[in-house]
Amino acid sequence: MSAPSYASGVSDVPLIGETIGENLRGTARRCGDRDALVACEQGLRWTYAELDAAVDRLASGLLALGVAKGDRVGLWSPNRWEWVLVQYATARIGAVLVNVNPAYRTHELSYALRQSGTSVLFAARAFKSSDYAAMVAQVRDGLSELREVVLFDDDPAWERLVATPADDAALAERAATLSFDDPIDIQYTSGTTGAPKGATLSHHNLLNNGFFVGELIDYTEQDRVCIPVPFYHCFGMVMGNLAATSHGACMVIPAAGFDPAATLRAVAQERCTSLYGVPTMFIAMLADPTFAEHDLSSLRTGIMAGSPCPIEVMKQVIDRMHMGEVSICYGMTETSPVSTQTRTDDPLELRVGSVGRVGPHVEVKVVDPETGLVVERGQTGELCTRGYSVMLGYWGEPEKTSEAIDAAGWMHTGDLATMDDGGYLAIVGRIKDMVIRGGENVYPREVEELLYLHEDVIDVQVVGVPDEKYGEELCAWVRLREGASLEADDVRAFCRERVAHFKVPRHVLFVEEFPMTVTGKVQKYKMRETTIEQLGLVAEEATR
Repeated sequence: MSAPSYASGVSDVPLIGETIGENLRGTARRCGDRDALVACEQGLRWTYAELDAAVDRLASGLLALGVAKGDRVGLWSPNRWEWVLVQYATARIGAVLVNVNPAYRTHELSYALRQSGTSVLFAARAFKSSDYAAMVAQVRDGLSELREVVLFDDDPAWERLVATPADDAALAERAATLSFDDPIDIQYTSGTTGAPKGATLSHHNLLNNGFFVGELIDYTEQDRVCIPVPFYHCFGMVMGNLAATSHGACMVIPAAGFDPAATLRAVAQERCTSLYGVPTMFIAMLADPTFAEHDLSSLRTGIMAGSPCPIEVMKQVIDRMHMGEVSICYGMTETSPVSTQTRTDDPLELRVGSVGRVGPHVEVKVVDPETGLVVERGQTGELCTRGYSVMLGYWGEPEKTSEAIDAAGWMHTGDLATMDDGGYLAIVGRIKDMVIRGGENVYPREVEELLYLHEDVIDVQVVGVPDEKYGEELCAWVRLREGASLEADDVRAFCRERVAHFKVPRHVLFVEEFPMTVTGKVQKYKMRETTIEQLGLVAEEATR
């Protein structure tokens, strides 16, 4: 009889029983004169002593502003040094950081700030085509709890906050009230009901996940981590920032948003030893016309996550980018995020054919979705995970929390997986119909409910279909009211004004009916097959 599909992450290294603020303070004491943060575009370079002092000043400014323990503080910005500063300053005083996706439009922004009860919002003035200041002004009247908006660029309020003298007594008084189990971060993940859910995470969740991700790729204070992935997501702020600061490594921000040439330049100029990205980012860097101009020989490791990596891309990352110890991670926002990870000495076939083994102090099991019983190794079932990394819950939604986390503390991922005899997991499909587009998670229901608002749409179904560049793209099947006339571009324009660009359907099909079961349920798998056939797409096994 085969072994059960269960594994626990045995480790001689204990979990960290500190708040994020305490941990940063300890790193600053050990590594005060070492580089902590480099923002290449902005020309900023801080040592750990300078970062810790800046965190104290902003934290003191927030206390003077009346921010209490547990108050929600929103942050809407691309990657820049101010993001990092707000992340650690809010943690130091026990405020709950609300991560706002830089791609959000007004509808999503308003929902996140209202649902979380955000009272203070930090934001960049603009990024690319998004005028953040204008969008905040547009929705602010409808947000009764939002009392302060602070912009990073040319705003006297920001300048006053970051120049506040450190109030050591007030900071110590607040620190004495904090527990590492306190909620410290809310990250919105699209929900099957159409409204995003706020995964609520603690110091203990985030600090330990960042630390152990860094442990598995052998981080020390000698490492310099290039982080082109967004900070609003766990990939950037946990696997990037917290992995670095818990080891005394340096965080390097190549640019506000991902730019392949800027990332390559940052690696070369700062002699980075580690580089993060989703596979499409690495593909873009390898194809960049300036690739050969950059000396990447300092690289040894890094992390790929978000979607499966093609084997040829992995070979080039190892050979041409010198990342022989690159690691694959799997997880979800609700688990801080990483549950499984490949090790630095795993062979190539396991780095492209699996999502690694269970992480330290974490448990995983693969269960029959119908019975909940653990399946034998090699059999397919739902992947569940348990341990320090599982979120506290969805903010303000206990029923949704209980649907995701069972009575025994297992987080049900909704992903279908197999576990081999070595404990390596492969993701083979999804119970949920979530689409992963270039590393961004999109739930079709959210896009469907948006399109229901269009006066000419009487019914709509959205499915994920294969895409060579992004892994998956959205296709909307639309039924129009009688006499209405819409073009695909009209549908896309309607979405583009209201939601993030990655939620806008690339493909739009106008139909008279949907494939249905005899009991009246829409058969999305048939819609996907039909779309692939009609559009001439190349079908691939759904993976994550």
